[in-house]
Amino acid sequence: MALQATALVTSKWLARAVKVQGKMRVLDTSWYLPKLRRNAKSEFKRKHVAGAAFFDIDQCCDKTSPLDHMLPSEEYFADYVGKLGIENDTHVVVYDCSEFGAFSAPRVWWMFRVFGHSGVSLLNGGLRNWELEGLPMSDRYVRPTPTEFKASLNHSWIKTYEDILDNLDTKKFQVVDARPTGRFRGLDPEPRDNTEPGHIPGSISIPFHSFLSPSGHFLPKEKLQALFARAGVDLDRPLCVLCGSAVTACHVALGAHECGHPGVSVYDGGWSEWYTRAVPEHVLSEGRGKHL
Repeated sequence: MALQATALVTSKWLARAVKVQGKMRVLDTSWYLPKLRRNAKSEFKRKHVAGAAFFDIDQCCDKTSPLDHMLPSEEYFADYVGKLGIENDTHVVVYDCSEFGAFSAPRVWWMFRVFGHSGVSLLNGGLRNWELEGLPMSDRYVRPTPTEFKASLNHSWIKTYEDILDNLDTKKFQVVDARPTGRFRGLDPEPRDNTEPGHIPGSISIPFHSFLSPSGHFLPKEKLQALFARAGVDLDRPLCVLCGSAVTACHVALGAHECGHPGVSVYDGGWSEWYTRAVPEHVLSEGRGKHL
């Protein structure tokens, strides 16, 4: 039977669990937009949750794609996480160092799940709250002993450009965009060069930070349900999520999972691909042409 885990764990729970739970691997999954000029790997070397390893979404990806950190093959993912000492019965806990409390960690939480590993949790509140609670930090890293992991990709949780294009007519699933409102409306610039802001026709805007409290924790279930309801999302219908490059889109996937809707698909190419490939009438913007 596959290992199951709750989507969210607290700092106090993790501090106890690493002492008593057998097969567990904590991963720092920090990643930042290049324009922020932060080096996640260097920051990990300076400080991290004691015993953690580093998961690099720019390494565990499809390196043949021109798009950022697209999902790798089953074989590549299995080899990458196996080298981190993770087996199929390992409980994986992911976190990142963002000031939001969660930025890139939900993406890695979703990656494990889409590759068939349900034994994965996110440290609710991230390193930000781990530090505030005075829990063990370290600059020491012990390389994990490589092991074997078997991955099985759930293709139904992945949407392609063609799927989104077809859905403009069929409307088989709802599309939620997790980018900030200004980028969705086309009023604020995209962080990537040669890409204008805007949105896919018929998509719904729920910025990723809406899923987080000011303390950096995910909202409780009842507030998540209210957030989806206010946006007009029906959690009884199929749902696909996107952002610029399918990182913060996974906040929506995790939020829906907490509301009892675990089968959310992700448009892995995101707005970066859509803007490049779509015809002009499929790029809706209130500020077309202002930002190039």
